[in-house]
Parts: sequence; structure tokens; C-alpha cells
Amino acid sequence: MPLDTTAVATLSATRDQIRERHLRPAAERPKTFGRGIHHTALISSDVEKTIEFYQGVLGFPLTELFENRDYPGSSHFFFDVGNGNAVAFFDLPGLDLGPYAEVLGGLHHLALSVTPERWAEQRARLDAAGIEYMVESENSIYFSDPDGARVELISDPLGVMYGETIG
Repeated sequence: MPLDTTAVATLSATRDQIRERHLRPAAERPKTFGRGIHHTALISSDVEKTIEFYQGVLGFPLTELFENRDYPGSSHFFFDVGNGNAVAFFDLPGLDLGPYAEVLGGLHHLALSVTPERWAEQRARLDAAGIEYMVESENSIYFSDPDGARVELISDPLGVMYGETIG
């Protein structure tokens, strides 16, 4: 249910206060000690279906597939999404996991940056595969993967979102 205008105004004012307290100009921010996201891991209900989607439809190469060290019988597999970054998956056979759901602390969406040319190609591949999607701002495509996780393909460069520097 959408929020009323009073609630939206209150949340906007709160966001402004948080921004004022915590966001520093780029020149004043400490240098990060991080090297980037090594990988993000999602759950797969079907290893082959996930590989066919991420490698076959989206074109992200499968780079490794091995047994999950934390759960015997489970697979842990990785896709190259560029710049040394990976998206990984686990299947967890024998666990009665429910369908994907957005929950506090859970995944809202996975945003993957691609070139504008690649964005157009991937959109055509989604069309060819009959996958429903939504285009936002003519540079983001949102769709669901085989397990319902929301994925965004964004044609903005890394560190930029809708023309604004975020990194």
C-alpha cells in the first residue's frame, strides 16, 4: 500500500538528516580498504536451470562448479560478471526452502553493469527467451531469474547511477 504524502515527506526529511550526518564530500571521505565484491551468493533450486539462464540467456560465463564445503552434496558455482567480480550460487538439496521472497536482510535485486551495446543485446536475448521484464529510465532492465530473484541489467558505468556519481 503506498504511503500518504505526509509519511513520504517525513521519510524524506529523515533521509536528509541521515545524509547530513553521514555523507561526506568525496574529498573528505577516507579511502576504502576494500578491493571490491569478491562474489555475492544466491540460492539455486536447480543448478542446470541456473547455468542455462545466467550463461545461456544472459551470457555470463560459468567459471567454476564444485561441492560446497559447508554442506555435503551441495554445489557452489560461479559466473564471471566482469572486472573480477562473480555471482555465485549454492543449491541446498534436502532442505525444504520456500520460494524467493523479499525479506529484511534479504536480496532486493542484483544489479549487473553492462555496456549500452551489451544491454541492447541482452534485452533482445530476454525477448527471444520469452522472459518478461520492465525497462526503467531506458538504461535498466528488471526481470526475475529462474528462482524469482530480481535482476537488473544497467547500462550505466560502474560508479554511476542514472547520471549521478555514486562511487
